[in-house]
Order: sequence, then structure tokens, then C-alpha cells
Amino acid sequence: MVKRMLLMVVVAAVVGMLAPGAVTADTPKVKLGNEVLMEKYRHLIDGKNVGLVTNQTGVNSNGDSVIDVLAGDPSVRLTALYGPEHGIDGKAKAGAYVASYTHPTLGIPVYSLYGSTRKPTAEMLKNIDVLLFDIQDIGSRTYTYMSTLNYCMKAAKENDKQVIVLDRPNPVGGVIVEGPVLEEGYETFVGVDNLPMAHGMTAGELAQFFNRQIGADLKVMPIEGWTREMTFQDTGLPWVPTSPNVPDLDSLFGYMATGLGEGTGIFQSDKFKWIGGKGIDANKFAGLMNGAGLLGVTFAPEYRGEAGGVRLHITDYHKFNPAKTGFYALAHARALNNFQVPKSGRTMVMFDKVMGSDKVGRWLEQGLTPQQIVEKYTPELNRFKKEREKYLIYGCKTPPTSDGQPESKPAAPDDQPEILVYVGGNQVMFDAPPFVDGSNRLMVPLRAIVEAMGAQCVWDPHAKEIYISGRGKSVLFTLNSREAKVDGERKNMDTTPVIKNSRTMVPARYVGEFMGARVDWDPGLRVVKIY
Repeated sequence: MVKRMLLMVVVAAVVGMLAPGAVTADTPKVKLGNEVLMEKYRHLIDGKNVGLVTNQTGVNSNGDSVIDVLAGDPSVRLTALYGPEHGIDGKAKAGAYVASYTHPTLGIPVYSLYGSTRKPTAEMLKNIDVLLFDIQDIGSRTYTYMSTLNYCMKAAKENDKQVIVLDRPNPVGGVIVEGPVLEEGYETFVGVDNLPMAHGMTAGELAQFFNRQIGADLKVMPIEGWTREMTFQDTGLPWVPTSPNVPDLDSLFGYMATGLGEGTGIFQSDKFKWIGGKGIDANKFAGLMNGAGLLGVTFAPEYRGEAGGVRLHITDYHKFNPAKTGFYALAHARALNNFQVPKSGRTMVMFDKVMGSDKVGRWLEQGLTPQQIVEKYTPELNRFKKEREKYLIYGCKTPPTSDGQPESKPAAPDDQPEILVYVGGNQVMFDAPPFVDGSNRLMVPLRAIVEAMGAQCVWDPHAKEIYISGRGKSVLFTLNSREAKVDGERKNMDTTPVIKNSRTMVPARYVGEFMGARVDWDPGLRVVKIY
């Protein structure tokens, strides 16, 4: 079954099963996809010719280069490397041509995907069996690393190669989704798909989203221990500069807030920590921005030469919304200096490429306020938010509120006490509430319960099958089917797994008992305990 799947998402758990004190200040809270691959799914690359798309960010939680890890593994044949914009060492300037070459110590080709081609050619892929992708993204549609992922998936599909994405956290978190959605006809290398400016997805989730149109043989090695409300600071991982102008986390968070003015005369400086332009009164600009009600950030007036602008001081990285801040900055800047909006003609101007549309330019010309601009793009953004739910791998510890921030506690449906689930004495947190179905069976989100039991899960969206392995057992569920298989033996149930609230829900009792556990459900207290 697993071999014929086009897409596999592996979910493996450590959260909730750690002994008290197991995570220290010096221990990363999350395990990266490259570590999950080498520790649990090495068989996917054992004995194969492996190509690796990576750069200087492709390290494990100890800072070891994945190139070195693979090259030093005798069971793996690393036969080719592929580098994105800025090169495999991350030193080339933005937009600079990067040439291919032969690795000086490994003697294998290092193919540039930001040189004569941006998509791997058949010649570049001929000596590999599987293509790994391990690059740290920064969460913006315009950052080209995810464009490289998209092109690699297309090339893999065309050349019958498997792609394995070694997932990494979205460093600005997975909750805030913001900005106009790229329109059909505006696809370029700074926007390859119908995404908003801030997509709130990891590389693995984006790969699944891309694959709705590509159909590549895709697998995602998930991050363990990451939830959507976590920013990079919460992961415990060391930050590796993603490019010359993103050396640190303040530059990372400032990227979308200050870097949207291409061609307008409104520019960023000090590596995305300042925004302004000629003809702007810095004090008025700061007053407008500070009075806008933007959360998690303040703005200090600052002149840089003849240009007036503001310096960002991020006070709360979880509440700060970089993309919304960027659109507010553009609208207020135009109100102050009436800059000329770039217009596309026979060729598309970079401003429209960045915006993914010419509508933002028209809104600025109309003199719309930031609030009106946000109101204009929100309906399509909301449609995207609903669409993207199908491709998400990770949940929140608590569901987000209407302003995109996690609530302090999940809401209880129908004014009843919330259902509490404990595995091995530890409470399991869900991103969608458990419920009791018409067969009086407690239904819980698949991923969370499997993680808590220390098992692994594969979801096949085409066959609508759920394969769980762990604790010495293998269990196969089928969506909306009352039949299950436990170690190959057919079992009948009085209920079925279902999709609800965009989550796959499974009966807690059958999952637990089929995995060899004891399940106790107290309907009065609305508490289930799995031992």
C-alpha cells in the first residue's frame, strides 16, 4: 500500500512522552526532518543514489551539515548537490548569477539552480534515484527558496524521481496568514503559486500544497515537537543566516514589513530593520505607524541621508504581523510623499511580481487607507486559509482566535465540559475538539493521539487510508469504513473514522485497543484514559 502512495506524511511523536526535565535550555525542543529521516526512515535512502538540494542552512540541531552527514554515511551514495539563490554556501548577493561546479572534496557536481536554469534538467537528475530538499525558509511568498522547491518537484515529476522534503519550522510561526493572494497570470520566481504574502506554512506543507497541481512522488519527513504558534525562538534551534541580508531573527521578521516597496522609492535598510524614502517626514511616519494599532512592534523616527523613515522595534514576536505591517507602511508612506506607483506594461514590473497582482498598485493610487487595503484583500485571503487546511501537517496547542493568535484554552462545544484525554498520565492537547459521535464513540484528532502513543502514522489521501504502526502493532483504518485491519487481520467496528473541522478524527477506543493499550472512558466526567 505504502509503495503506491504519491504522498506520505510521517508523523512521529516525542512531545508528551518525554520524562520531566528531559528538555533543557540547551536542548532543542524540536527535531528536524533531516534527523527524523536518519533516525527512523533511513531505509528510504539506503543504497540509493541521492541528490540533495540544500545550502548553508541545511544542518541538523547540532549544527552538523546534512551534506557531511550523508557523505559520511556508508549506506548512502550522495551523487549530486543542488544550490538555490545565493549559492550552496549562501554568500552570493541577491539576484546574482551562481555557476555550477564540482565539489572540491566530494568530487560530485554542485548544480546551480540560480544560474543558467532554475529548474533541474534531466541531465542534472540522471544519476540520482531520490531528491532530498533541506533548506530553511523564512515564511514569505517572495523568498525564492520555496520557488526552488516548486521547480524541483516539477522536474522530479517530469523525470520520474521521488522527492523527500526534510521539513523545518516556519520561523515566523504557522499562525499568521496575511496579504493579497497571488492571482493567476502573475506567477514568477518570486511567487510560483497562489499564496498570500505570509503563507504560515512549512516547506513540507507548501510541498503538499504545490503537489495538488504537480502530482510528484512526494514524501515529507516531519518536524517533531513543533506546533503552529511557535516562532523560531521557541524551537531551541540555532539560527543559521539564510542569506546575506537575513543574518539574524530581527532581519527575518522585518523582511515582509520593510521589503515590499520595490520600484516605489520606499526602501528597506539595515537588513530589513528600517523602512522609508525621500520626501518623508520621519516623525509623521512614526506617528502614523505607532497609531495604527499594529501589535508587537513600535516605530522610531530615523533619517538615513535624505530619506525619512522608521526603525522597527519588535516587542512581541508572536503578535507581530510582518506582512500586514508592510502594507500599512506602504500606504502611509504614499500618503506622505505621493510616490509614483510602478505599472506593468508589456513586461511585468517587479512591484507587481512581489504583490502577485496589479491591484495593490491601483489601491495605492486610489489613496486607500491601510485598513481599506486589508479589507480589499481579505475575502480571497479567507478562501486561501480554508484551502490550505487540507495541506497542513502540524496543529496548534490551542486553536487561533479571529485575530490569528492562539487562545489560552480550547473552547468546549455546546457548553459541555471539554473532553479530556490522557495517555500514560499525560494530558493530550488537540487543535480540534474531540467529540462523541452517533455511535457513542469518542472521536479524537488522528495526529495528536498517535503522537501521544509514541506511534507513527501514514495518511494516503487518494485511498483515504490511515496506516498506524508502533508498540509492536500495525493498524489500517479507512475513512468512513467500519472495517479495520490489525496486523493484517480484519476487525469490525461500530463507527468509522471521519473528517471534521478539516481534521481526520478516529475512535479513541479502537485506536488504543488495536495498539494493545487499555482504554477507560468516563462519560460523566468526560475523561478518557489510555494506559
